[in-house]
Amino acid sequence: MKHTQPLFLIDLLKVFAALLIILHHLSSYGQIAEDTRAFLPGVMNFLFEYGRFAVQIFLVMAGHLATQSLTRFASAKFSSQHLLRVIINRYLRLFAPYLVALIFTIVCAWIARFWVNDEFVGEQETLGQFLAHLFFLQGILGLDSISAGVWYVAIDWQLYSVLAVLLISFSSYQALIWFISIVAVSSLLYFNRSNQYEAYFIYFIGSYSLGVLAYLAKNFSDKRIRVLAKWMLIAIGVIIAISSLHEVWLRNFLAWFVAIALLVWGNAGYPSLSPTSSKAKAFVLRSIAWASPRSYSAFLIHFAFILLANTLYIASGMHAHESGVMAIGLMLGVVVCSTIAANYMYRWVEIPSAKLKI
Repeated sequence: MKHTQPLFLIDLLKVFAALLIILHHLSSYGQIAEDTRAFLPGVMNFLFEYGRFAVQIFLVMAGHLATQSLTRFASAKFSSQHLLRVIINRYLRLFAPYLVALIFTIVCAWIARFWVNDEFVGEQETLGQFLAHLFFLQGILGLDSISAGVWYVAIDWQLYSVLAVLLISFSSYQALIWFISIVAVSSLLYFNRSNQYEAYFIYFIGSYSLGVLAYLAKNFSDKRIRVLAKWMLIAIGVIIAISSLHEVWLRNFLAWFVAIALLVWGNAGYPSLSPTSSKAKAFVLRSIAWASPRSYSAFLIHFAFILLANTLYIASGMHAHESGVMAIGLMLGVVVCSTIAANYMYRWVEIPSAKLKI
């Protein structure tokens, strides 16, 4: 089942998760974060501690959307050449905006080093480090990240590639669902709790698989597959609840609730607007529809503006006032600049690069 109309919950979650991760990084890096925390400690500590949970939303949605893309091969005969083409095309889909964001971030970091003496700016990037980023190997090789959040792009490609192998290789979707469910539980209860695996797909595939199961349970053409996927989703929820008796992992609950939300409301379109609808409602809905396709570019580019904002804050001497109001103003500036830059990157880079396929 292929959706061509915009889906409200998907778009809303993409915009919300992208904004939350930007705010999380704003609460984590630089003098701006420190001065804002002194002014609004409760808000900033909340964003720092829980803003990272946006990753779970990204992962569940990514699994859901990847399954929507890949299930068109459900009845196709297995071909290793075809499988390789699917995986490479996914890499090309991610690559162009990712490359532009990396180069822009490197330039901004070079500027920042003249004034900002902070660990988050990092050392001068090396050619090897840059090449590792181009092939999504920086985490596996243990290299410092050029930009906050780019690790997620590498993990997304790993997860998509693994899912493509499974969906195209398995002749039986019943067996596939059992296998994915077992892997998901193993990840949620073991691999996701050890940092030694965080550069690899196995660390994240638990949440990703919940999105896969939610899509199959809602949209797959075979009713038996839908029923099995639904029961597996419920069973994993029960396992998460039982495991919390030993230790509560909020991110597992969040991932499961997002998957359930996609199962229930994932196919719902945008609320209709009547002549009596308020202008505020219409504005909010239009804003979500506009921001959703640009969320990937905003996610990629925002760290560069965090670097620039901290540079401006220190180079201009504003930091000497230790003003929380000034720091908040610059944080809002980062959000606005990231949104504007994301719009142009989406139009000039992301849309044209979508034609890059083999």
